[in-house]
Amino acid sequence: MIYTVTFSPCLDYAVKVDNFTVGTINRTESEEIFPGGKGINVSIVLQNLGIESTALGFIGGFTGVQIEKVLKNRGCQTDFIEVEKGFSRINVQIISNEESNINGQGCFISEQNIAALFAKLDSLKDGDMLVLAGSIPHTLPSDIYEKIMEHLQNKQIRIIVDATRDLLLNVLEFHPFLVKPNHHELGEMFHTTLKDDDEIIEHAEKLKKMGAQNVLVSMAEEGAILVSDDGQVCKMTPPKGKLVNSVGAGDSMVAGFITGYQKTKDYKEALKMGIATGSASAFLPWLADMKDVEKLLAVM
Repeated sequence: MIYTVTFSPCLDYAVKVDNFTVGTINRTESEEIFPGGKGINVSIVLQNLGIESTALGFIGGFTGVQIEKVLKNRGCQTDFIEVEKGFSRINVQIISNEESNINGQGCFISEQNIAALFAKLDSLKDGDMLVLAGSIPHTLPSDIYEKIMEHLQNKQIRIIVDATRDLLLNVLEFHPFLVKPNHHELGEMFHTTLKDDDEIIEHAEKLKKMGAQNVLVSMAEEGAILVSDDGQVCKMTPPKGKLVNSVGAGDSMVAGFITGYQKTKDYKEALKMGIATGSASAFLPWLADMKDVEKLLAVM
């Protein structure tokens, strides 16, 4: 089984406003509500690609109820922990002449809630896969990723980490199966700006030496580079298309990579599936499904 963890799920409320003006009443041209959070995005795309997963994390209040309802309606399995204080975030995205975002705080996560998550993680078995993705709410300890990986280190679980800076660097000692920084984030980890593929590969190799088994570096319209545990270095470029929405594209790449690896155990095929899935989501208003991905795979 594949499990995803989203510490602070949300509802993304996306509105289009003609000529948004501060300090007055603005009326929307269109509006949509989506469940959000990196792990949740991974679970939704996995389901769209025919791969089962279970979404873990913390939800609260009426927004938490809606998040779980939408996921279940899309066929996703959930095993959330319902917290007692606060409600799951609402993030507002205003799309106008410029794009503005207002992100909610989220609910309060107690020590008892954290203990409940670890109890659920205890049910993971050898051969399972766990996706840890996204930032950490201020109500959680900053080393929660490390605590989870340390807790599970005696089990044969493939752990994927999609996080930035210290969140990612600090888990490398636990040898995650895959880490997925983008090329900007990879440079930031080493306090530099990466100028070309050779420098990206050089620094991805550094993450491997520090403990990562596989390093997948996303590069937006330039595609991605994979430095794998069998010594391969693979670069693939994405198919052509019009960027509609970059939110969720990286999460979709992770879901596609997992799907390709689960089906073939071949890193090149996993990379190809990851790029096709990430691109398909980027070319759509929301997250891609299998037919969208298959169209792109046919031209890659």
